[in-house]
Amino acid sequence: MIALNSDCLLFQLASGESVPCSAEMICIEVITSSESLVDPEMLRHAAASVFYYFKTELGRETVTVGEFAAALEKVLRTLGLTIRAADGERAREIFTADLRLLARDSGDSLELFFYPRLRDELRWQLRQSPRVLRFQGLRGCVKQLAGARRWSSRCDQVQEQIVEYLRSCLTAEPEPHDCALVVE
Repeated sequence: MIALNSDCLLFQLASGESVPCSAEMICIEVITSSESLVDPEMLRHAAASVFYYFKTELGRETVTVGEFAAALEKVLRTLGLTIRAADGERAREIFTADLRLLARDSGDSLELFFYPRLRDELRWQLRQSPRVLRFQGLRGCVKQLAGARRWSSRCDQVQEQIVEYLRSCLTAEPEPHDCALVVE
């Protein structure tokens, strides 16, 4: 077996074939396939960041095209761009969001920014047409929002609020969604 170059990732295509690509190759592919309205330099940096995330932070050697496209779409969305990845293999999968990260990203404002971010994350996940929408890290998120080291009655209240908020946001969406909501 031939060793993979240290600056490459194997991209699994829908056909099952794996193609090695470097960050530069991905950037070129993303830039040439995108609309001219998006700044190519911004796309280059976003694609390189997602590549780094999978390669270095997660330590992965293989990634599906759908996973990479979803991560790139999420990064571009945080930069204020709305680009949809056109990959049929991502549809109807299990999509996961980490409640602890949402709480941590809310900073010192805690609940003030947490709930709007949670609603935005839910809406973004629903646009992917998942079969299962999973929010994990509820216990850690609750303790962080409540400012508690140990579980308390306040934690029970916050936990119920988060679950009820997710349920109400899901039912308030204008389009009916055929997915299961899992909060753990």
